[in-house]
Amino acid sequence: MLQNDSFGGLIASFSAVGKDDASLAGGKGANLGELTRAGVRVPPGLVVTCDAYFRFLHEAGLRPEIERLLGGLDCNDRARLEGVAMEAKHMVTSAPMPAWLVSPISAAYENMGAGTVAVRSSATAEDLAEASFAGQQSTYLNVEGAAEVVRAVQNCWASLFEPQAIFYRAHAGFDHSGVGMGVVVQRMVQAERSGVMFTVNPVTNDSSSVVIEAVFGLGEAVVSGLVTPDMYIVDKGSGVVLDRQVVAQEQELVRRPTATRDEEQCHWVPVAFERRFRPKLSDEEVGELAAIGRQIEQHFGCPQDIEWALHEGMFWIVQARPVTSRGS
Repeated sequence: MLQNDSFGGLIASFSAVGKDDASLAGGKGANLGELTRAGVRVPPGLVVTCDAYFRFLHEAGLRPEIERLLGGLDCNDRARLEGVAMEAKHMVTSAPMPAWLVSPISAAYENMGAGTVAVRSSATAEDLAEASFAGQQSTYLNVEGAAEVVRAVQNCWASLFEPQAIFYRAHAGFDHSGVGMGVVVQRMVQAERSGVMFTVNPVTNDSSSVVIEAVFGLGEAVVSGLVTPDMYIVDKGSGVVLDRQVVAQEQELVRRPTATRDEEQCHWVPVAFERRFRPKLSDEEVGELAAIGRQIEQHFGCPQDIEWALHEGMFWIVQARPVTSRGS
């Protein structure tokens, strides 16, 4: 259950939330809190709670306006859907962020050491066993400065009304006005290598194997589909690599240190020629990562879809959710 914090229920540290707190922290935030409590190496962070989101909507008078926009919307009418989504997002991003929220977000960010962070959407209808909603809302990488964190939080709220998110919720039977949005603010890991891991083979449904995908650079390269990752199939019990597919990688996504506030904070750079054809992970690293996956699966009691990052020889888990799409 949610533990007491010093920000009146608006902000919670990862250690203050667990898997049963999705209604307050969103699915992602609740899972990261649970992982932290379980002793998994998770970059430290906090959650701007769903209570903050709902209070913001209420005080800005946005809730009835958004309900009016979405009421009776035919989500199969693509042009209408996109128009409504644009209007709803503009409502959220153009409303002033109140001092009662700016102050605790800024203070919490400073308390966690400031620096670069990842700001990730964490909706209540997200990372669930029955509906993951993965990729429907926004993530912002390498955000730095309290004002930029506040702006990213507001943009994450607005992304609850992306066209694909509205469409998905409508077809999954979720009430738009009942879905809350927590926002994760998490220490940024400047990964040299990263990727995803499934603790069940999502194609064959084989629960005795782990499937790991890996790329050079930040993991958004995998999520975006712009880079074809290496793939390693691993025996879950022993950590032995059963099969591997190594793919040459010509570009990687990394932090852009000279970016200004209005520029993309990450950019694509060429992978040095001598690295392009190398496996992203050694057998030892694959075995270590598979063991972490096994630990997480055992803790949650079901197969997991996990995002990981490797920095200076250390694995970090930046997200975990139940596997919701499994082959036959």
